[in-house]
Amino acid sequence: MTTAAYGSWQSPIDGDLVTAAKINFDRVIVDGVDTYWLASQPQEKGRMAIIHRDRLGRNHLVTPPEFNVRNRVHEYGGGAYTVWQGQIYFCNDSDQCIYHQSGSQIKLASPAVNDRDKPKAKRYADLTIDSRRRRLLCIHEDHSGPEVTNSLVAINLDNPQELQILAEGEDFYASPSLSPNGQFLAWLSWNHPNLPWDGNVLSIAEIQADGSLGKPQTIAGGPQESIFQPQWSPEGVLHFVSDRGGWGNLYRWQNQQAEPLLLAAAEFGQPQWVFGQSTYDFVGDRLLCTYSQGGISHLVLLNPRDGSWQELDCAYTDLQHLRANERRAVAIGGAADRQSEVVEIDLFSQRCNPLQATPQSVDSKYFSQPQTIAFPTQDGEIAYGFYYPPHNPDFQAPKGERPPLLVKSHGGPTAATSGQLSLRVQYWTSRGFGYLDVNYRGSTGYGRQYQEKLAGQWGILDVQDCIDGAQYLAEKGLVDGDRMAISGGSAGGYTTLCALTFHQVFKAGASYYGIGDLEALARDTHKFESRYLDKLVAPYPQAAQVYRDRSPLNFPDRLSCPTIFFQGLEDEVVPPNQSLMMVEALRQRGVPVAYVPFPEEQHGFRQPANIKRALESEFYFYSQIFGFTPADNLDPVPISYGTTSS
Repeated sequence: MTTAAYGSWQSPIDGDLVTAAKINFDRVIVDGVDTYWLASQPQEKGRMAIIHRDRLGRNHLVTPPEFNVRNRVHEYGGGAYTVWQGQIYFCNDSDQCIYHQSGSQIKLASPAVNDRDKPKAKRYADLTIDSRRRRLLCIHEDHSGPEVTNSLVAINLDNPQELQILAEGEDFYASPSLSPNGQFLAWLSWNHPNLPWDGNVLSIAEIQADGSLGKPQTIAGGPQESIFQPQWSPEGVLHFVSDRGGWGNLYRWQNQQAEPLLLAAAEFGQPQWVFGQSTYDFVGDRLLCTYSQGGISHLVLLNPRDGSWQELDCAYTDLQHLRANERRAVAIGGAADRQSEVVEIDLFSQRCNPLQATPQSVDSKYFSQPQTIAFPTQDGEIAYGFYYPPHNPDFQAPKGERPPLLVKSHGGPTAATSGQLSLRVQYWTSRGFGYLDVNYRGSTGYGRQYQEKLAGQWGILDVQDCIDGAQYLAEKGLVDGDRMAISGGSAGGYTTLCALTFHQVFKAGASYYGIGDLEALARDTHKFESRYLDKLVAPYPQAAQVYRDRSPLNFPDRLSCPTIFFQGLEDEVVPPNQSLMMVEALRQRGVPVAYVPFPEEQHGFRQPANIKRALESEFYFYSQIFGFTPADNLDPVPISYGTTSS
């Protein structure tokens, strides 16, 4: 083992490996003995394609190269395809129309859009087959008028131009679920200023002879209750997840009331940023469920008759898109030592069989294992995170040296980080950095009360928790308190910029297209998020001064920490001038600053070469600020020290 300073360790996890052809997976469907899922195609600019695993255990890519299975409803999409008895219906990204694929034959299955000025004006999500009536149920988002409208519709499978509106008038709809006998339909809806995790309602209605809906009955939800994944059991009992008790727990609608199946300090729901999420499914007369507790996923079999449940032995600590039948389950799983993969779980033997995975080309001995931490905040509460200590079996630090720390602020901010393997994290830890991934107050997975603590406090509590987490590690002697940096992108970049502008704890930082102007964000965002900041900050424009006071862009003179900015020049969410104003303010005062623009990038970097360049540039910047010599042969980044650059 070689002795070398933290930060100067040689690692096999380089920028090329981090940005290599990782496969992203989404939406699993179990169709009898067949299984389907979405997988990105890195060699084809990441287009999403449907993979079919047949009864003989063979994987087939079934989506032709000219199609990209993706929708843009709510801008984030989800629920972009469905399968029924081998018949596939999917949304195509280039025109946002629905197509029907039967074998190798593909034809249009939704009303055609001929408006050249708005080629993606009609959008669809949450595709659901109503086989009894030969139609497709889905969410319809229409951008063709002066305002965006959302509705619940049915499309005739034999005449795609025939679209019947089933429900309209609410701001948003999601999750249409058809009863097994085809007699009833359940769905979710909500209105501004709520987002679905704030509050929504679950309604059911009987389907009439002409296919329309009878009078809806609201059975759960409200302004302060969030409902997730309504789904009917094989016997026709409607189940759903509700956070009415403070945690997203399972309920069923029976005897005209909502009956809890399991009440626990565990999260069976997820923030509904996208459509088509699933955390439970039916296995005969039982439910197979995944829940999150402390940022870790668990898999359980629940018996609704007596409320008993059995936790299954599962190697995966992050589970998404769970689907099952009586014998097997399929999900997208990840863990501390493996990236996301599609996995089949035999419910009798509990054996896990990966169906598709990203090839792993580095020995797991180089992986730092995440440590779940709970740390005290300055106002007497508790926040959470995952701490990754520096780890490389080939190196050790000189005696008495403590490692530099990189704090990561996740985006959202209504989201959460998990302990699933990230080669980006391991890039830092294998070179000798400690890495703190913070689930600050407002993050999901810790109950509704924890999530709501960020209401009116964005830019304050999230920042404070990142600071307190870093100082907690420094006080424990785990990291060097004089070499702590913070990094984040978009909403996480906003937290980063607030920490660097309004506080003096971090000695360096990196802003990836970070939000500097809250007023601009409130004015210019899309419909789904257009009232998001009402709860996170305050109603706008009534409280415009609050927005100004919390915008780092308005206080460039208070930003006095060495910072590197990464900016897409085609970014319309955070225009380049926001970053440039702060860069110039630092230059004027002689504070070390670097600016790395990418001409063809927008809000979020997608080109592997640019992602690699940003990662290596951030590491190089810290090496210059913290005073260590990287083992890698990195391209230098021009750093301004006021009158000179190096």
